[in-house]
Amino acid sequence: MNSHWQRQRQPDDVPTPVAVAVSDYCRRAKSPATPTEVREALALLAESEDFRVRTLTDTEPEATPLGPFAVVDVLKGTAPALAAVRQGSGYYEVVQELARVREEKRPPAPPPAPEVPSFATPAVPAPVPARREASEKSRGETVQARIAPRKRTTPEPLPPELDEAGEAPSFLKRDLPKPRGRFTRLDAPKTSFQELTRASGRETLEASIEAHEHRFALLKSLEGQYNGARGDLTLSELEGALRAQGLMEAMETRERTAILAAFTEHRGASGRVGWALGLSPSELKQLEAKAGISQEVEELRERFRREALTTRHLTQRLDLLGRDKYLADLGIKKRFTDLLRRELEVLVRDELPAATTLSELAEAVARKHRAPSELVLRALERLGVAEELRKRTPDGSRHSTP
Repeated sequence: MNSHWQRQRQPDDVPTPVAVAVSDYCRRAKSPATPTEVREALALLAESEDFRVRTLTDTEPEATPLGPFAVVDVLKGTAPALAAVRQGSGYYEVVQELARVREEKRPPAPPPAPEVPSFATPAVPAPVPARREASEKSRGETVQARIAPRKRTTPEPLPPELDEAGEAPSFLKRDLPKPRGRFTRLDAPKTSFQELTRASGRETLEASIEAHEHRFALLKSLEGQYNGARGDLTLSELEGALRAQGLMEAMETRERTAILAAFTEHRGASGRVGWALGLSPSELKQLEAKAGISQEVEELRERFRREALTTRHLTQRLDLLGRDKYLADLGIKKRFTDLLRRELEVLVRDELPAATTLSELAEAVARKHRAPSELVLRALERLGVAEELRKRTPDGSRHSTP
């Protein structure tokens, strides 16, 4: 597991056609992934292996489910059936976290030397007098004439075009202000929102509902074209137009589907759901209440809370420890860290007598429970038990003795 899970390039350097092909392949393999996950997985491959990725994605999946990290594993030589088993067991979630930890530990590249732009015009080189003519003149002179003191000659004046070039301004022309008065560009005049309540406005609302997932996005789209009774179009006026056209039920059905799907995809994290839907926390709560799904959302979040607190695999619990914002969003950060701290204290108790350093202790625990040693060591540091364990190891007690 520690052999080829190392980034070969940055996720932003992955070509978009390759990322789109892998995303479509994962969808056909019944394991759809976000664009970020796809690019993070493809960053583990070098640019020269992109043609192998396209060769694989042009065929049908041999096993399901297969995510983006499973695709990389198949390209590295793993059988598709084994990669599908690893996908279902959460193996690649640990791989993704391990790749991130290694990228954080990699020393940053030295910054390039800043290039200071120069706005000055290049200086005109002074004409160099020809030495050939002087040598020809000196051929006919006597020795006395050569050693005699000579008068300085005045330099020849520069041509007028070169003289004018030297007096030219040495800075670029500054940006001019935006045009005013009759040259100002004005937005198109807005229409009254009453047009949306008429028969001609139903088609506009239907098309806008199909293009937006919730009423707040619909409001932002229409407020640039329609005015309200006292200025800008308000949410209550938009809801009145939807009820007048009989489209409120369709809007609520679309909102209900989008919100529940987003909570399932982001495993109950309301912050990520709001970011994905373009909603603030208050707008998301308001939308849940209007759609009548507050109880369903809370049940979903409670299900993911139980999964986080009762998961059996140590690697998954270590992975969750690094997701502070997710645990805080679910409201179980303190409970989770307390449970994991007590569990790790029990696990290291049996391995402590044979370990001489904290790193050896972490490797012994990781080997016994089939978890990455880097994640175990990071968990001991983050939970605040590393210092006490370091003192109890032979090397740590030797250094701490006066």
